[in-house]
Amino acid sequence: MNLINQDTIFYHLFPLGACGAPHENNFQSTPINRISEIRGWLDHIQELGCNAMLLGPIFESGSHGYDTANYYEVDRRLGTIQAMRELSEDIHARGMRLVLDGVFNHVGRNFWAFQDLQRHGRGSAYMDWFADLRFDQQSPYGDSFSYACWNGHFNLVKLNLANPEVREHLFGAIRLWKQEFNIDGLRLDAADALSFEFLKALRAFGEQLDPGLWLMGEVIHGDYRRWANAETLHATTNYELYKSLYSAHSAHNQHELAYSLNRQFGPGGIYRDIPTLYNFVDNHDVSRVASLLQNHAQLYPLTIALFGAPGVPSIYYGSEFMLEAVKGSSDWNLRPEFKPEEMGASQAAADLAGHIRRLASIRANTPALTRGGYAQQFVAADQLVFERTLGDHHALVAINSADLPARASFALPGKAGWVFRDLLNGDEIFRVEQNGQLSLALPPCWGRILVNTF
Repeated sequence: MNLINQDTIFYHLFPLGACGAPHENNFQSTPINRISEIRGWLDHIQELGCNAMLLGPIFESGSHGYDTANYYEVDRRLGTIQAMRELSEDIHARGMRLVLDGVFNHVGRNFWAFQDLQRHGRGSAYMDWFADLRFDQQSPYGDSFSYACWNGHFNLVKLNLANPEVREHLFGAIRLWKQEFNIDGLRLDAADALSFEFLKALRAFGEQLDPGLWLMGEVIHGDYRRWANAETLHATTNYELYKSLYSAHSAHNQHELAYSLNRQFGPGGIYRDIPTLYNFVDNHDVSRVASLLQNHAQLYPLTIALFGAPGVPSIYYGSEFMLEAVKGSSDWNLRPEFKPEEMGASQAAADLAGHIRRLASIRANTPALTRGGYAQQFVAADQLVFERTLGDHHALVAINSADLPARASFALPGKAGWVFRDLLNGDEIFRVEQNGQLSLALPPCWGRILVNTF
């Protein structure tokens, strides 16, 4: 059984940014253990209710971490293997899980095998390590050869993952990460660019290394079942839900969120068999959700929906404090230095963080919210109510994204006389009428989480 399951709540950190590392690696400096600073944030992360850490790239790279130079060394801007080992030990001692970013589709131009190719050309022993290598034309960087890259970025050189030597090199790195850091899973960068043959081999290797090793792929478009299934990965990023979560609030269109949730998890939902689909409202690649909403009060119903939905929720560092940033030509503003005491100093920031702590606690103590099925009960332009059911346990999640009070009335067949308790609002009691109707008053930009009493 995977250690990463429906009870998981992630905290996502981008270490190179969060720890204030230089944006460029000179490959000469003595390692500085900036990554040890994360140990001082673990109290905050755990108090927030998160029980798993997702760390962005930590291995030696030229710049942002996705241009790997050496899979077997921690980036000198972050520290040493020993410093990372100590961080991992601290994380696991708290009962938390650790997932690392695995960047296997491509490497940077500072990758040691690519530099050997630059030096020796056709005489390099690593010619077959790179995809679509050609010596009849030059690269945009003036190399005597051209090569495949990721998404038009020639500083990201695509690996030939069909080469057994390349696979052994990558799998050997994963084996090292398991031995040194006891990782519980991997986030696979650009998983939608990885061949399914490679993903099958990776899954087989992972199950041999550790049957509980969780593999989650970054997939933006398409049917997630192509990647998340019994042969390849356990889960993917849920970009569809990400989009509908913020736009349903900003565009006053809860019908969009209702449609996505029902399509994914409702009766006949296509992703009901992917229990750990990775849900988020922002990350290191997209604008902060606080910058996407004109009304910051909508962050409250939005996070209620995030923690109430099937799958595993994730908080991107700083967003618990309403941190703002709009994606531009550089992503470093999305990945700032983390200063939790400063970021959480305002009352508004502290209130949102407290709200997330409460939601995490409610989720952790409400089995229907972690493992229950999904059914829509009510939807309007600014209101949505859905039900999560696990056996005799029922939870109703209701949100109102409008800045005015609203009411949601709907039928609950077979539940006449049932009593529900509101976990989010002082244990208020609601009783289903004898005709099976339940009517909920919803405060502005707020919501309710009701559970049935026995």
